Amino acid sequence: MEVATDEPFTPIKQDTNKGKLHYYSYNINWNYGLLPQTWEDPSFANNEVDGAFGDNDLVDVVEIGERRGEIGEILKIKPLGALAMIDEGELDWKIVAISLDDPKATLVNDIDYVEKHFPGTLTAIRDWFKDYKILDGKPANKFGLGNKAANKDYALKVIKETNESWLKLVKRSIPANDLSLV
Repeated sequence: MEVATDEPFTPIKQDTNKGKLHYYSYNINWNYGLLPQTWEDPSFANNEVDGAFGDNDLVDVVEIGERRGEIGEILKIKPLGALAMIDEGELDWKIVAISLDDPKATLVNDIDYVEKHFPGTLTAIRDWFKDYKILDGKPANKFGLGNKAANKDYALKVIKETNESWLKLVKRSIPANDLSLV
């Protein structure tokens, strides 16, 4: 499912690829969603991530808890870290988080705790996002920041910066181009 940012009221709907419904050939083993009121500005070159420009989308969240969420469900999360995915040259942040309702939420407070309490999860997330477009004939995605997940403080910085970009967008101080602001 994707948020259709180019349609009025930005509905959640099934993603399409070349006009056909998009299905992934293998499962995502975590909850995948977004942070509202964030925007990855395509006119901003991030010098910390090889000068990559934002992907003109909301910030993605990968929630690693044990419960499977429902489509459209709103979860209260705790950010743990950030992955700087570079998808076809565009920066597409992935915030790694845990639901506050998860039994391990009190044990996991930063990215360094993830491997201890969720062994192999960060590698699985990075590998999935690196490879998922290969079956569509596209190259593997890359990751900035030394191919590592940044810590919680860095994730909070990403969230703050992308929220500030969103505020500029909705105040119309940055052009919306093909984004629906209705």
